[in-house]
This record gives sequence, structure tokens and C-alpha cells, in this order.
Amino acid sequence: MEKSKELSYDELIGELNEMSRIHSIVDFTYIGTSVLNRPIPIITLGERNAEKSVLYVGTHHALENICTSVLLRFIKEYASAYERFGQICQINMHYLQKMRRIHIVPLLNPDGVEYRLNGVGEDNPLRERAISYNGGECFDKWQANARGVDLNHNYNAYFDEYKLLERERGIVAGKTKYSGEYPESEPEVSALCNFIRYNKENISGVLSLHTQGEEIYYSTRGRLPKKSVHVSKIISRMTGYALNEAEDTASYGGLTDWLISEYDIPAFTLECGKGTSPLPPSEISSIYAKIRELLFTFPILF
Repeated sequence: MEKSKELSYDELIGELNEMSRIHSIVDFTYIGTSVLNRPIPIITLGERNAEKSVLYVGTHHALENICTSVLLRFIKEYASAYERFGQICQINMHYLQKMRRIHIVPLLNPDGVEYRLNGVGEDNPLRERAISYNGGECFDKWQANARGVDLNHNYNAYFDEYKLLERERGIVAGKTKYSGEYPESEPEVSALCNFIRYNKENISGVLSLHTQGEEIYYSTRGRLPKKSVHVSKIISRMTGYALNEAEDTASYGGLTDWLISEYDIPAFTLECGKGTSPLPPSEISSIYAKIRELLFTFPILF
């Protein structure tokens, strides 16, 4: 059984380089860079002329970094099964490779993860600002990116409304919740949005992996793209996760909100696992077991 481990940014890049070297079908590149100039990886599985594509995104939030390991496990199993001419969840992997493309951004917030795992180094140009935002040098509760922006509030979905809420509640740059100066102010979000804009005609659905609660958010302000209700019920049945509506601060500025409101693309936020974030690495296997069928089946649900 594969060892469960929370990965640092450098460890992830090492794993992806090794996978792309071993497996010819693992297409590994970058969509842009973070605030501190760390390249943001994207892996694509599937042939270029595939009929449709889907997108999986992990680790908007630094406390939710085990989502990166879950997606990495999926990539490894996909590549190995393809090379064995195998089937997974009754899906022929050569058929899936030919008919669908799967774009995977396993770690959208590399700087935030490094803050949480390793602190802020002396050579960090944002060191003093980050320590001030954090209230000290222990970053074990840090969610945001390097500039203290919560990436999943930085999309252009009800952004102006959320700025009013921030002022009412005194939300400022720091560990979590702050949306940034303007939509897509953060290079991580801007890079992902630009990738989506370029590929939007072929993207049939999106999964955004978070922790925790074993819930699925699939609408925004009651708006539902075509197929979302049907697909959401399938996702709930496959995973055992409950369907829910985002409330309060969670209903502003997220990737799912933006995809639905801007492009009418079916998008689903999965709150994986139970407990308090950060969930321990020992939960990676159980989370993967619950969403494994979904990760392999989602591309053919559209």
C-alpha cells in the first residue's frame, strides 16, 4: 500500500517529474507562477484530439494540502492502469485516454503550503508582512497565499458584495477569508482563470477539492448549469457525500461560483474527509477510496 504523506512543493515537483519520465501519457507543464515565483504545475491525461475535457483542482487552501496527495495518487493509478491495458470502475483506460482529457492542477497555492509546512524564511521578501498578518512565526493555521489572500475568494463572483461583508466584519489580509484588492489580483487565480478561458469550449465539468465535511456544493445563488442536478446526484451516490448549499462567506468568490456564473460550466466543490483541517496524512487513503470512482468516472458523465 502506498504510504500516506503530505507533500511539500519541492517533493510534489519531484514526483511529477519522475512520473512524466516513467509514463509517456503524463503530460506535465505549468500554468503560471505564484506570488513567490513558484511554477504552478498542471498534468494532462488524454489525447489532444479527445472529444471533451474536465478539470480537477486541489489545494486552494494551505490547510487542505492532502488534496494534492489524493490527486497525485489518482494520476499514478491512471497511468499504471493504462500501461497494463486495464480497466478501473469498469472503464477501459485506453478508451478513456482516447475519448477524454483530464487536466489536473494538484497544488494551486504552493507558497501558502510552504508557509504552513516550513515557515517564512529569512530570504522571503514578504517575511515581515507575512509574520505581521499571521501574528507570529508559527504558520500552522495558515490558509492564504503569500500575500495573505484567500484564493477561493479571489474569483470574480459576487466580489463587490463580499468586499462590503469584509468591511462589516473586519476581514483583512491574513490567514484566511480576505478576497484581495480586486478579482484575480493573485497570480495563482489569474493563471487558472486564463487557462480556463483558453479551454472553456472543451471543458465539460470541474471538480474543486477541499477539506472537510464530506459535502458537495454544486450551485451558486440557486443557479444550476445544465446537467448539474443529475451529475450532482451521481457524485453524491458514488462518494456518500451530502449535497449542500454554500452559506455565509463560503458563498462568495469561489472557483465553483465563478465557473457557474461566468461560463455556465458544471462545477462541484468537494469537501473531502471529516474532522478539522489540516486533516492528518493518514486520511489520504480513506479520502481517495471514497472519491476514486468519481475521479475515474467524472469525465464520462458529460
